[in-house]
Amino acid sequence: MPEPRHTIRIGPAGWSYSDWEGVVYPPHGGKFDELGYLAQFFDTIEINSPFYRIPPPTHSRSWVRRVSSNRDFKFTTKIFRGFTHQAEKVTAGDVDAFRNYLDPLANADRLGAILLQFPWSFKNSPESIEKLRTLFGQFAAYPKALEVRHASFQNEEFFAFLDGCGVAWVNVDQPLFHDSVKPSDAATGPVGYIRLHGRNYEKWFSHAESWERYNYLYSREELEPWVERISAIAQRKETYVVTNNHFRGQAIVNAADLELALGRPARVPPQLREVYGERVASST
Repeated sequence: MPEPRHTIRIGPAGWSYSDWEGVVYPPHGGKFDELGYLAQFFDTIEINSPFYRIPPPTHSRSWVRRVSSNRDFKFTTKIFRGFTHQAEKVTAGDVDAFRNYLDPLANADRLGAILLQFPWSFKNSPESIEKLRTLFGQFAAYPKALEVRHASFQNEEFFAFLDGCGVAWVNVDQPLFHDSVKPSDAATGPVGYIRLHGRNYEKWFSHAESWERYNYLYSREELEPWVERISAIAQRKETYVVTNNHFRGQAIVNAADLELALGRPARVPPQLREVYGERVASST
């Protein structure tokens, strides 16, 4: 496996999960800086809360302060779902508000990419391309990465379109259903981007709680092809790898697996070993 020429940052999607206390975080029962704690172990975290509500810039300024101990740390952040799932309801005020949220991250050089995540129902068509052009233009000043789920986008023509727009293609691992995008090592735009969602086929569409979809722990053997893809992408681009199988800290276990497989130090919160035992102890 060739030595990567560009920086690889690996980390989880999100940090605020109640089921992480006593698993990822030490038992605290009160005020505890979860983000600052994780920044001791990882060089990136994907901010997922803006998907549901546009945060004020006071939040992003606070997050920048809380990772100050890690000079190599950069965030990625989901974009507000109004732009991707409810585009007809987005206003010019929403665009301005999201830019205002992004600016403290970008100005502090802590922004790796904005994640523009679309659902499987969003398919490649002239109307979709125009929608993407508009969205890319609204956030032209920021590094962007696009995650689409439908296989109609996964072709060289669309990759060339993204490259021309300066937008990264997001390579995903997820349960493979009809017309799902397939695992790949495509690299367009400013950065490489990989998201590992788990392979919980049973609960992907049929779940009572959203966390059930992401209840999956990859084996090291399942991650081996992704180690090769990460290395290939990192020959060309600075690369972000996000583990989104967050239930009970499984994302942290697999992030450490990837670090180790790439020949890098793999550090995890010590209490994780109390839950996962030798599965973690032998990887750190």
